[in-house]
Amino acid sequence: MDDQYTPIISEEERQARRAQRAAQRQKKLRERRRRQMRQLIPAGALALVVVVLLSAWGLHQGSDLPAEEEVSPEAEPAMSQMSYEAPPEEPAPYTAEATASTVTLGDEIDSSYAVVIDGDAGTILAEKAADTRINPASMTKVLTLLVAAEHITNLDDTFTMTIDITDYCYVNDCSVVGLEIGEIVPIRELLYGTILPSGADAALALATYVAGSHEAFVELMNEKLEELGLSDTAHFTNCVGLYDENHYCTVYDMALILHAAMENELCREVLNARTYETAPTPEHPDGQVLSNWFLRRIEDRFTGEFQIVGGKTGYVVQAGSCAASCGEAPDGSLYFCVTGDASSSWQAIYDHTALYQTYCEQPENE
Repeated sequence: MDDQYTPIISEEERQARRAQRAAQRQKKLRERRRRQMRQLIPAGALALVVVVLLSAWGLHQGSDLPAEEEVSPEAEPAMSQMSYEAPPEEPAPYTAEATASTVTLGDEIDSSYAVVIDGDAGTILAEKAADTRINPASMTKVLTLLVAAEHITNLDDTFTMTIDITDYCYVNDCSVVGLEIGEIVPIRELLYGTILPSGADAALALATYVAGSHEAFVELMNEKLEELGLSDTAHFTNCVGLYDENHYCTVYDMALILHAAMENELCREVLNARTYETAPTPEHPDGQVLSNWFLRRIEDRFTGEFQIVGGKTGYVVQAGSCAASCGEAPDGSLYFCVTGDASSSWQAIYDHTALYQTYCEQPENE
């Protein structure tokens, strides 16, 4: 790797961006809570309840405390020394809760692990061992994309492929775009190359471009997991999804990672792309057509207005065939489905199709 590499943004800028993103997520969480409260209690009734509670509290205070002028001087120090307990911290912004309606899945799907989440309501619609650790395989690249997108400032900048990256991909038998040593690649194309053909060469190039090394980028990935409130159940050791006993998450974690990615405009654009044509280079004079196999095959199974607007598959022997996807209903509601340990890549598609059609499609689309 280039020892003279300098990160494209300073640590101060990175911290400012994290704070800004955290504030945005907290705002969305508050808005979601208000929506849920409006659904539970009509606005008029809620206002009446608030007025009654405040009035009752005021009467209680007035009956139990002496008038202000009757408070003795000796009581003032005691009152001033009363301890203040800070309110509890708000939960992580990307969460989903099981409800009485949450369905526990069984043999109706092939996958050993699954979760279906209503992103707007923040509820789990169906699940199957959703809190069990798995190796996420190449679904890992959803987080790789998100971290890279949050740090890149110039999509037209370029990266020159190195032998370190091509050797890593060859030794570990990774899926690749097919980028060659010395090939100059626009950063924008690396984003698409990471997701559509699941290119480890593109992912490693992004990691090196953003953080200077693969190892430094993985640190950013784990910082992002902590920021998302997932660090207790998820930990990554590489940006491509190679098997490692310390590289893990749950399907629930992956659904929330995908949720965060789909709220990033650039990530959503990449995750929703069916194909992408790269610019010609001396190594590839005609360019390359990158394709998202999963999206192109699952979309034909939905004939109504319900659409699959993002997806990423993965496979390692230890985890079987995995897939993470996002579906959008006609009203704009987003649903997230993640499965693991299907017997084949096609079976993963069948499982996602069945889960969306059963739990997410609107009646007019059935």
